[in-house]
Amino acid sequence: MDLEKFRNDVYEMSAKLSKHLKENDVSKLGYVRQQLIEMYQKNLVKINHSILELICATNLISRGYKVEVEKDVSDILVCDLYAKKGGGDTIIEIETGFTPPEHAMDTVDYFAARIISKIARYSQHCSKFSLATPVTGILPISKIFLLPPNARKKVDIIKIKELCDRYYKNPPIEYDDILNAHLHSIYLINIDKGFAKELDPQGYVNLTEKILGRSEIEY
Repeated sequence: MDLEKFRNDVYEMSAKLSKHLKENDVSKLGYVRQQLIEMYQKNLVKINHSILELICATNLISRGYKVEVEKDVSDILVCDLYAKKGGGDTIIEIETGFTPPEHAMDTVDYFAARIISKIARYSQHCSKFSLATPVTGILPISKIFLLPPNARKKVDIIKIKELCDRYYKNPPIEYDDILNAHLHSIYLINIDKGFAKELDPQGYVNLTEKILGRSEIEY
């Protein structure tokens, strides 16, 4: 653990990001930065992920949200970013595409199941749920989340539940969790430039489906 380097890096990124904020909002980003420093001291966060959180936090703060990072939202869930504005709240989960070595032979299925599980579990705890990823990665978003719950077919829900059941058993992803899950947007994070671009789910799927070969792989 190198606290001095971590602190220097998050201060450097915060200074860069603060240029995009109003003067009154800079302290809100400083609060997020301090949260990350304290969590690093407890060995709860790493620098790469923390930089991504700072960039997403800046986007939210610039739109009037109050932001917290690594917040407990249930007995078993800790979200990356939790933000409130007025009577509404939003959760953003950042995905970098990391896959454990034990899933080297089923990387795509494992990653798709993880994305489905996050949408199903976290979206229960907020009015708006979003995923975020660096521009260097692609998220396999299931098309079922492009539909309202009353338009989702039972056979499709069962299909992706079976995929999740291969990887998540304790606790499992429930049928109703998938039925009622909602995805508000996807953020593409440009780390080098220090900004996050928000896309609607349909636009993101249109952008990535050819690359992911959805004619052969459906989720």
